[in-house]
Amino acid sequence: MLAAVLRVWARTLRFEADAGTVERLSKSDVPLAVVLWHNRLFLSAEIFRRYRTRRAVYGLVSASKDGAWLAAFYRLIGIVPVRGSSSNFGREAGRALIEVMRQGHDIGITPDGPRGPMYTVEPGVLVVTRRNQAPMMLIGAEFTRSWRLKSWDRFYIPAPFSRIKMRSAVLPALTEAGEKLSADDVRAALLAINPDPAD
Repeated sequence: MLAAVLRVWARTLRFEADAGTVERLSKSDVPLAVVLWHNRLFLSAEIFRRYRTRRAVYGLVSASKDGAWLAAFYRLIGIVPVRGSSSNFGREAGRALIEVMRQGHDIGITPDGPRGPMYTVEPGVLVVTRRNQAPMMLIGAEFTRSWRLKSWDRFYIPAPFSRIKMRSAVLPALTEAGEKLSADDVRAALLAINPDPAD
């Protein structure tokens, strides 16, 4: 029942994206790490349904008891949960996600989840893409009407029938100069495409 309500709710949203954003969001020639802030997770299933229909997406969920509800939620919205220690993207989580990408699947990452602080990027997030030489698809969303929860991440719940302005950026595993991307590079790029209204 909950899954049906969420699906119907999400499908009332009017996504707006220019041609370049749609092209990037639909990129499917290689496995990607799809990266979005934790407070935009409500949109994840609908983003994958609308733009990334050619690939299954796997998302990291803590192996602790606290992660059980998130694993159940992921299944409801069509994301395959990968259980592992998500704290600072430890070795267990890294190995699990590296293997998923090597099998040809996309992975979903919330670099500031599951407990924050909000809008931080842990350096361990980059290990998976470096090992697989895989690009990162950064997701940006701006809401016209939404509620924000009083949670650590100020989670967004978009109002039904509201507009969502989509943005995106694709970051390669290495820069043109062959240098590794830093956590600060990823954070800056994510902040640039995810403007927050003044509270």
